[in-house]
Amino acid sequence: MARSEAQFVTFAMGEEIFAVPVEVVREILDHEHAFKIPQGPDYLLGLRDVRGQGVPIIDLRRRLGMAATVLTHHTRVLVLDIPCDGRVLTLGMMADKVFEVTPFHLDQIDSAPQIGVRWESDYIQGVVRRTSDFVVIIDLSRLFAHQGEEIQRASLDARQVA
Repeated sequence: MARSEAQFVTFAMGEEIFAVPVEVVREILDHEHAFKIPQGPDYLLGLRDVRGQGVPIIDLRRRLGMAATVLTHHTRVLVLDIPCDGRVLTLGMMADKVFEVTPFHLDQIDSAPQIGVRWESDYIQGVVRRTSDFVVIIDLSRLFAHQGEEIQRASLDARQVA
């Protein structure tokens, strides 16, 4: 029997609403400052201890070319296990606010628009139209395919310093 819908975690960055598949979300945490990683990419904020594991924390806004996240009491970190190039990349991704887990019917998901967006549409898996807005589904594997090694290398360097 074919799946007719999939579950997604929805979250905000500024006025935009994004979603990632629920199966890649390990947990959602309150924001805490991360251990800074010297010479990492600007979107890599540092390492955070998550249940005994050093997890790199990234600012998705910066990775997508948006202004850096402004911390509020709503800021959360989604801890993700992303299948990427034959392995799993674990990282924490900051979000301005996390909303809910919501199902989307697969036939509601439109392909990524090719113009009029602030980020490269290669990283958009699809767009879901809702009553008064859109939800952008991010293709995390594509977004971090090339940066995965860079993030892991910077994380290893920081663990050796700590």
